[in-house]
Amino acid sequence: MTHSPFATRITRCPIPFEVEPADEIDTLFADQPSDIRAVLSGAAGCAPYLKGLVEKQADWLRDALSGAPEDAIAEVLVELSPFADNDSALRASLRVAKQRIALLAGLADLAGVFTLEQVTGALTDLADMATNTAMQFQVAQEIRRGKLPGMTEDDIATAGGMVALAMGKMGAFELNYSSDIDLIMLFDDSKFEGADFHDARASHIRATRKMSAMLSELTADGYVFRTDLRLRPDPAVTPVCVSMEAAERYYESLGRTWERAAHIKARPCGGDIAAGEAYLTRLRPFIWRKHLDFAAIQDAHDMRLRIREHKGLYGDITLPSHDMKLGRGGIREIEFFTQTRQIIAGGRDEDLRVRGTVDGLAALADKGWIPTDVAETLTDHYRFHREVEHRVQMMRDAQTHKLPSTDEGFDRLARMMGEGDTDALKARIHDALSEVHTVTESFFAPDGSAADTRELDETEAEIVRRWESYPCLRSARAVEIFNRLKPDLLARLAEAPRPHDALIHFDGFLSRLPAGVQLFSLFEANPTLVDLIIDIAATAPALAAYLGHNAQVLDAVIGGGFFEDWPGAEALQAQLEDRLQDWPDYEARLDGTRRWMKEWHFRVGVHLLRGLITARESGTQYSDLADAVIRAIWPVVVGNFAAKHGDPPGAGAAIIGMGSLGARSLTATSDLDLIMIYDPQGEEMSDGRRPLATRTYYARLTQAFLTALSAPMAEGRLYEVDMRLRPSGRQGPVATSIDSFRAYQRDEAWTWEHLALTRARVVTGPDSVAQAYDAARAEVMAFDRDPAKVVADVIDMRGRIAEAKTGGGALDAKLGVGHLQDVELVAQAAALLSHDTARDPAAQIEQGVALGWFTPAQGQAMADSHDLMWRLQAVSKLLSDDPLDLDALGKGGQDLLMRETGAESEAALVKELETRARAAARAIDEVLASPPN
Repeated sequence: MTHSPFATRITRCPIPFEVEPADEIDTLFADQPSDIRAVLSGAAGCAPYLKGLVEKQADWLRDALSGAPEDAIAEVLVELSPFADNDSALRASLRVAKQRIALLAGLADLAGVFTLEQVTGALTDLADMATNTAMQFQVAQEIRRGKLPGMTEDDIATAGGMVALAMGKMGAFELNYSSDIDLIMLFDDSKFEGADFHDARASHIRATRKMSAMLSELTADGYVFRTDLRLRPDPAVTPVCVSMEAAERYYESLGRTWERAAHIKARPCGGDIAAGEAYLTRLRPFIWRKHLDFAAIQDAHDMRLRIREHKGLYGDITLPSHDMKLGRGGIREIEFFTQTRQIIAGGRDEDLRVRGTVDGLAALADKGWIPTDVAETLTDHYRFHREVEHRVQMMRDAQTHKLPSTDEGFDRLARMMGEGDTDALKARIHDALSEVHTVTESFFAPDGSAADTRELDETEAEIVRRWESYPCLRSARAVEIFNRLKPDLLARLAEAPRPHDALIHFDGFLSRLPAGVQLFSLFEANPTLVDLIIDIAATAPALAAYLGHNAQVLDAVIGGGFFEDWPGAEALQAQLEDRLQDWPDYEARLDGTRRWMKEWHFRVGVHLLRGLITARESGTQYSDLADAVIRAIWPVVVGNFAAKHGDPPGAGAAIIGMGSLGARSLTATSDLDLIMIYDPQGEEMSDGRRPLATRTYYARLTQAFLTALSAPMAEGRLYEVDMRLRPSGRQGPVATSIDSFRAYQRDEAWTWEHLALTRARVVTGPDSVAQAYDAARAEVMAFDRDPAKVVADVIDMRGRIAEAKTGGGALDAKLGVGHLQDVELVAQAAALLSHDTARDPAAQIEQGVALGWFTPAQGQAMADSHDLMWRLQAVSKLLSDDPLDLDALGKGGQDLLMRETGAESEAALVKELETRARAAARAIDEVLASPPN
């Protein structure tokens, strides 16, 4: 006998629990191959419901088993007619379709012919088709009776603007064998105006009720699907079909975490699919938050506990009557685990926005949110749990998830799963439930135990008492979570090198937080993050203060890749440009850029704090970040400005980085020294809706760019910007044409302005303008200058600086003889006199030696002082923006300073700073006394 496609795919077979019904079916299908008969008789001997279906559908089943089961199921679905005129005929055809697909999917499941996903997919395809068919039929009745305003026969296919959203397991193509279907019924109110709206609403409500009855009512042929409409917004007071506008209003103002989780799986399954997709697109901001949403963990945990308490499902795992769905270690645990993590991170990563549980676990593992082995373990157990659940339901078509309560029931279940050893099956189920519970419980309810804390003195106790008055602890929810955290926080603070200092700095961080639920939930789920916060609080008060105002940057720490190698300016720019495409408008792009920059800025600071990079490397990284922001945001500003005033006249404008930005040596708190150079190429006006004269155009464009960088927005500022180094300083125009720039530098610029140009570089702009600027700068560098005049001007500037700004002693890295500004002034003079275009001080000092102005020893003295002072500056700006006070830093900050400067102690550091400053000052005095020839 030729084997059918179904028979060739059989990989397992149920064992008859009852012999008599098995023999009856074996006889009925005596004409079938032995392996087919074994599956049929095994199913009949275990599940009375399946036996009844086999007998009812015997003729159809013979044909179905002769081919591929997928083809047979597809034929059943095609035969459903949504435009039937006869209500009773449609009801009957829907129920027959249910019998046939349930039967064939069940047999394919028991025989291993279908995977779990194929079984649930077949059941869901049936639910989709049944829902759509019933919707179209009932809406057609409304249209033909003239009850749906403005709708004709042509609108039946889209159910007159009504859509069914499949929720839960149906939305994810995960329907179980005896599942009800969760639907949210909506109608597109934009299709109806005035009085028509109320008539349409009433019509859609009627159609929904009749559709639900058509699917749910029990007849001689059974039922199709029990239909649950209670997931709609506020079901106690809203009708069974809600307008999309009303639903959106509800979710925007009152939507809860569990409703967000439910919408992860939502999809249009019937009626106006396009309207349903558009509705879900509009709902994305509700479902997917832009920040990591760790408060969802507590919501999910609370929901789990409420379900357990309501259903009486808490307690240890004992197999008799254990609920495979809601009980400890059950299916819901895996679903909550997956959905909650999707909610946490899905707002930032669209790849996590998948509906299926197995797909969700895979996506989370792929993106590093859960370990791969955890995803694999939960996936295996999820599939096993669902198979057990299906067999429990197949026995009598019961909507149950509970394991048998008797030994006889377990024997039947074991045989249905092809297992001859009942105890072996029990052990497997118990082990699977236990492992799921262990994995998921550690996520939802992390260990809150903490080591004993040291006794607080009265001052410290008062600090802790005042925490209750802070904005972040105003809500009962925040207090509840924080009280669980507090013992561990105090214990960790007590272990800091200087516990009292750490407590004070942590208090400063806590006092600045505007809210606490999100952050405290994040701490509870990520204990290592608490270590980082304590480290920051104990070491870097400025970073702690920054965190208090920008706690959302902690998203980046756990978002994956935080501790990877630095990507470089080009990769950063490309990433930001990609993000800019995702943000919908100009303001969102400016605010989003602020959020993005702060995450990377925070990353550099943490890497320096943790010793992952040196101070010098941090200078390069802060500069890379500034370059990336300027290069990515400049075209956005130009495009927004050009929409009103036309494209930039001439060749466009270039942004020039001066000072530390030009030398690529930014610190944590550096502002940006910028100038703007444009090339009008003779064009006098822009060409736009509101044209501007060229000079006015570039002046206003520059102001728009400054606003884009420095205006306070919801996410703060990007950078403070200083444009005083432009031609004529504060009195000059904010943007300068290339010709004016050349003329000014040739005829009017002071020596200090030429010195400033030694560190200037083009950050972004059209190639032609950049090349024109570089050529103009090179011309300035090549001027034939009187060395004595340059040196005299430098001496004058040194005197003016000394009069205006008093240095803060050895620990003031910038001011003072032999310190940063002093060395840089002479180094820039060397670059100017050597006609060299070197920008960083070390290279400029080398040019002074090459010129013969500095002896190698003098150059080395200046370079050594500058290097130590710069490293001191980089670290001190990370730790605090106040004048450096070693005692106030605390041990963590002192250790960081010692590490970066190479000093063995505070006293040794001060001594080394003084020694190098004296040597540099002596060298500077010597070289200024002998100008080069």
